[in-house]
Amino acid sequence: MKFGKAFKKQKVPEWTEAYVDYNGLKHVLQEIRRLKQSKQPPTPLRSAQKRNSSGLNLQARNSYGMGDIEDQAIAVNTVKQQNSRKLYNTEFLLSPEEGGENEKTFFRKLDEELNKVNTFYKDKVEEVINEASLLNKQMDALIAFRTKVMNPHRGTSSSPKGIPTDVKNSADSKTSSPSRAAGKCINYITALSPKSEITGSSLREDANVRENETHSLDILDRVKITNPLESPISTIRGFLMDEKEKGLSFNKDELKKVEERLKNIFSEYYKKLQLLKNYSFMNLSAFSKILKKYEKITSRNAARPYMRMVDSSYLGSCDEVSGLLERVEATFIKHFAKSNRREGMKLLRPKQKTEKHCITFFSGFFSGFTIALLIAVILLLEAKRLIEDGNLYINSILPLYSFHAYLVLHTLLYAANIYFWRRYRINYPFIFGFKQGTELGYQEVFLLGNGLAMLALATFLVHLHIQMDSGAQDHQKYAKFMPLGLITVIFIIMFCPFNIIYHSSRVFLMKSIFRCICAPLYKVTLPDFFLADQLTSQIQAMRSIEYYICYYGYGTSKGQNKCTTRDVYAVFYFIIAVIPYWLRFLQCVRRLLEERDYCHGCNAVRYFSTIIAVVIRTAFELRKGLTWKILAIASSAIATIMNTYWDIVVDWGLLHKKSNNFLLRDKLILSHKSVYFSAMVLDVLLRFAWLQLVLPFDLHSLSGNAILITFSSLEILRRGMWNFFRLENEHLNNVGKYRAFKSVPLPFNYNDENDENDEIDDKDD
Repeated sequence: MKFGKAFKKQKVPEWTEAYVDYNGLKHVLQEIRRLKQSKQPPTPLRSAQKRNSSGLNLQARNSYGMGDIEDQAIAVNTVKQQNSRKLYNTEFLLSPEEGGENEKTFFRKLDEELNKVNTFYKDKVEEVINEASLLNKQMDALIAFRTKVMNPHRGTSSSPKGIPTDVKNSADSKTSSPSRAAGKCINYITALSPKSEITGSSLREDANVRENETHSLDILDRVKITNPLESPISTIRGFLMDEKEKGLSFNKDELKKVEERLKNIFSEYYKKLQLLKNYSFMNLSAFSKILKKYEKITSRNAARPYMRMVDSSYLGSCDEVSGLLERVEATFIKHFAKSNRREGMKLLRPKQKTEKHCITFFSGFFSGFTIALLIAVILLLEAKRLIEDGNLYINSILPLYSFHAYLVLHTLLYAANIYFWRRYRINYPFIFGFKQGTELGYQEVFLLGNGLAMLALATFLVHLHIQMDSGAQDHQKYAKFMPLGLITVIFIIMFCPFNIIYHSSRVFLMKSIFRCICAPLYKVTLPDFFLADQLTSQIQAMRSIEYYICYYGYGTSKGQNKCTTRDVYAVFYFIIAVIPYWLRFLQCVRRLLEERDYCHGCNAVRYFSTIIAVVIRTAFELRKGLTWKILAIASSAIATIMNTYWDIVVDWGLLHKKSNNFLLRDKLILSHKSVYFSAMVLDVLLRFAWLQLVLPFDLHSLSGNAILITFSSLEILRRGMWNFFRLENEHLNNVGKYRAFKSVPLPFNYNDENDENDEIDDKDD
């Protein structure tokens, strides 16, 4: 693989703009090459000289670094800023006739890229150093807390038993000395690690203090456990009793919760350090590669002096990240893995997910089988003229299988979303908060969708055959329960507690559904409101579940009309239509109360207007009448205009008047702007699909249920399109703020300090 492709693949998606503009530098070199070729046509003598200067004359190249100043093509200068940071400025020493303006442009851009990379890297290193100091304080509290739990009758003391006072004071003076923050934080984490022999004597003594578990317990008097209000009980207590912090209860359950939270924090912190280390390595490689290309094109020896300057810069000389990586590993292994390095590294470095050939095989097999079954069902329906007649059997059985059709369509669209998110490097696992290595790829989701479609179509085909075949009358009473058996199998698989069929993904989905149902008792995260938005497009699927209950509960022999005409059915027909929008309304209220952002209040008003429109539209669907028709048109038009504006302007971030891209946004992932305009037009058209209720369309021989299924499927298609652009906008927001890590609240809060920023701050949902 060429370096350019590997460089692009290794980039952190949210940090793309902070990397060296390798392609831009290559473009400048191509201009230099074209200019040289136009001025100096190649001759055999010049070609030989070029080969000689490009690396065949090794003695000349190796002796270059020791040559005189007259032999150098560049001179590197450094200028210090007010904040003690260095800026690098390269002076091209050759005359314009010898070098040309393009080479000056190349080194000017190279300096800009180096200064950019250095600034970003130093900022990020300072962040991780500050975070290390917070983790040090958390580990202090954890060790004291753990000691107190294991020895509940042990009292606090200002000086640990067995540690001389002068040693303790020496260690304290070392920690609190006005040295630079990097050394302070690295040394402190070293004191937690069993590798403390690589540091000074005071740090070894501090490590012995921790090793013997004689850490001072008086820190517990100044610490409280933060309550992030992440569960219904904690939320209720927090709002009723105003308890955002609670005192320490010294029991093993509380200790276990704290340890789990700190494990997650250390895992995210370690991941950040790894990416920073890789960031440094890849950018150094990019500078080396581009300078080699420059030497090859121009036959000048400039790579060595420039790379000496790059190696001496903060990017090339800083070793804080490597030191922190070693010390975090040692600390985590000692305190969270019982000194078992293999188990500790499994937690810190989860295995990357590998693609399996069997997934590809079964995806193709199931999709082919599904297409064959779909053709067979269509041919059978046409042969028996069941759709044209609109008989009672089809009208009663179609809503039962439409549930699976909605589910399959949504699953296949999600697989397509994942494919395009990956193709355009949208970091969907981070945005959704999937645990590394557990997220499903598009092939796996495609496999699930085709597997469900195959089962549903096979069941439907057998059901039709039994009902239409006069020789199978004895089996008809069993065939009626085939749809119920199919949906039962789906729910059994969904709630299966065993580690089969993507257990971690099923658990993640069920937790998200539960959090949506319990809104606003849970803190709202992006996966929660994203899932609730999906539910708003699956109202007909939820009504299909209601029809299942009515169809099998009231009696399968009494038909559809007897079932759907009951008053209880009509009441729940209203309620089910409102539930998804009500959940989103409650989520917006929760976010408004927590974040104090009026935007969430406007979003809540939007969903409330949609609830009113859905209720009125459902009333018109069931009762008809001119009054209900006028109310349905008015309320639905208002809600649709608000929803369309929110989709395009807020969720997608488009229609900016002052954007560099006309009526779009400044940054676009897709290269073809027409795609965005087409998506906006489609969103408007599909948003107004409800008009089929008040202005019935002539769709030839399609029955009422077939029309309903068609327009419900169009809403699911609109949601699939919305998903891509919604996550694209979220990804670009993270890119703009360089947010590439989850925000994990720290478990302990110190009372004697203002620790409002005591959070591993990397991503804001």
